[in-house]
Amino acid sequence: PSLTTSLQTYKQQIYTKMLSTKSCTRMTARKAVSKTTTRQTVTRAAFDVKKAAATTALSFAVAFGANAATVKLGADGGGLAFVPSTVTIKKGESVTWVNNAAYPHNVVFDEDAVPAGINADKLSHEDLLNGPGDSVSTKFDTPGTYEYYCEPHQGAGMQGKVVVE
Repeated sequence: PSLTTSLQTYKQQIYTKMLSTKSCTRMTARKAVSKTTTRQTVTRAAFDVKKAAATTALSFAVAFGANAATVKLGADGGGLAFVPSTVTIKKGESVTWVNNAAYPHNVVFDEDAVPAGINADKLSHEDLLNGPGDSVSTKFDTPGTYEYYCEPHQGAGMQGKVVVE
């Protein structure tokens, strides 16, 4: 069902419930329904705009070569995984991680599983990504293997690897 259909159904349910309690007039019920659904419509519309903007920004980044690889945070089916779990890029290229499903997620590099002399904390994105399409990117200038994990889902085995040639 469309957003408009869902809101109309919701409005009718609220209106009917208010009238059935006989605690208000039809006019009071209409005003209450109007205020409630307007606020929800604005909230949902703002969420849809944010999601569309994030998707558009990611599309431009991919189209213009801003990154060499994109990794989904959460599998399409809702699994706790980085997809793909391993990416291979060239020195100087970037990887972008995009919130997909089962969030919140973050990207934390393991200090014991990065090339010698690399500061894992500087590569990591420890702040949680909470919304669909939220993304972070990291540029890799030193060849080697970089292992990372999602802190909230590390116990579930959500880990990945970047190989820089």
